[in-house]
Amino acid sequence: MSLKAIAKDLGLSVTTVSRALNGYHDVSADTKARVQAAADLRGYRPNTLARRLKMGKIDAVGLIFPFTSHPLSNSAFVEMVGCITRELAKHEIDLLLVPDELGTFSWRRLIESKRVDAMLVAHTLNDDPRLLDLQQRNFPFLALGRSHCLTQDYAWFDFDNRAGMQMAVDHLAELGHQRIAFLGENNQQSFISQRHQGYLDGLVANKLPLNPQYVNKVSPSRRAGYQATQALLALPQPPTAIVCDCNMHGEGAALALYEAGLLLSGAVSLIIYDGLPSDSLPDVAVTAIRQGTREAVGLQIAEMTMALIRNEPMGNLQVLWQPELQAGVTAHPPQL
Repeated sequence: MSLKAIAKDLGLSVTTVSRALNGYHDVSADTKARVQAAADLRGYRPNTLARRLKMGKIDAVGLIFPFTSHPLSNSAFVEMVGCITRELAKHEIDLLLVPDELGTFSWRRLIESKRVDAMLVAHTLNDDPRLLDLQQRNFPFLALGRSHCLTQDYAWFDFDNRAGMQMAVDHLAELGHQRIAFLGENNQQSFISQRHQGYLDGLVANKLPLNPQYVNKVSPSRRAGYQATQALLALPQPPTAIVCDCNMHGEGAALALYEAGLLLSGAVSLIIYDGLPSDSLPDVAVTAIRQGTREAVGLQIAEMTMALIRNEPMGNLQVLWQPELQAGVTAHPPQL
């Protein structure tokens, strides 16, 4: 079954059918649904090679992520990658993982050998040379996080990380906590600095003092979160609450509190960005800051990637999602 046959059956032009199947926004949702249903009914499969030759596309997208920041040990990142891969596959587009050690620009060979149509750049830095290089090359890219180094407009998808962390501090302050500690990562990725700033803004907004002993920036691992929490509990005046900027720190913190008998007793409250991993050892409904399901995030990024490849206006390719507080059993008023 060809595009012409589908177009004839539906009384549409071949161009409209083609654009509907490729997700163009100038085709109505109803028409897209009709065309897709007709294609599914007839078992239509596009001739991938012919489409590539006609449109000058490779049908592959690269995902650049920092090799040295251990993102593959972060379940939230891995689940997001899986969802993006699945959504892009529906459009016959492959996702290539491109681990990059900062400064090596290892993705350049993919661009120069014309093996990708666009790049996704994960874990962006406040001043990110990867984005600057891609923009100077005029190569399509979608930044998964905003950066300060670009002077021209660019495509990005981000969460309001600052607002999310302040939301956690505000919630604890409303419960009566005054000694709130922070566990964060120790690198210059933009979402990390945004979450740290949200912690500081939360203290200021609630007129709480900043105790340097309560601020820990450690490597993004469960062990580091566990050890940092043990150190906090050993202070002469330990915190009554802890906020963690990632689920790896969070699992380590939860385990340390659980072993000390403090997690479920309400003695020390805990809020974790992204919650606990699904296979976490502490099986607890933790209070968390959530940013949408992995499926929703994957779908959003895939749709924006398709729009980027179609050269849609940049105004359609800048999206900021707001977080929300998910109630759990690990945030309580402080014990007097």
